[in-house]
Amino acid sequence: MGCILIAMPKIQDSNQLAEMLRRSGIWQQTYVCSSGNEVLRETAEKDVSLVICTKKMSDMGYEELSTYLPMNVPIMLLTKDAGLVPFSSNVVILLMPFKVGDLVDTVNTLIPEAYRKPRKVKKERAPEEQKVIDVAKLLLMNRNHMTEPEAFRFIQKLSMNSGRTLLESAQLVIDNNST
Repeated sequence: MGCILIAMPKIQDSNQLAEMLRRSGIWQQTYVCSSGNEVLRETAEKDVSLVICTKKMSDMGYEELSTYLPMNVPIMLLTKDAGLVPFSSNVVILLMPFKVGDLVDTVNTLIPEAYRKPRKVKKERAPEEQKVIDVAKLLLMNRNHMTEPEAFRFIQKLSMNSGRTLLESAQLVIDNNST
């Protein structure tokens, strides 16, 4: 699992950026570095998937840092200089000030697919469970003149409000309508 290194001249800025990433659902471990040399040390010890930095760190600029980093480690450069052209293909510029959504989108673009959080796999219902839900929807559609999406939403809302599973709520609809 890759990590993200953040190197900015002010540690509090780096910590703030790391917290922004955590709150936004970026699941990678983030480490705050105070210098380019520290970034290089961490890169030698850890599996780094991204470095986020500014143009100047306390001991070197991003250009020098880029020459020492492995080519498979991209750099996200945070800068206010709109005219800056990245000199290397592994450098991506994000202009400051930026929106958190822009930061998150750029990070997600730069992180290799293998390091991204796996998406939840939608679980298939058993045919007999689906049949119960379908019968409950048909009952609601016929008796209450609902459309199919409205009937499903009704069962779903009943499930959420009562703390029951969708299947239990569908069975409740059937039981209440069969009398």
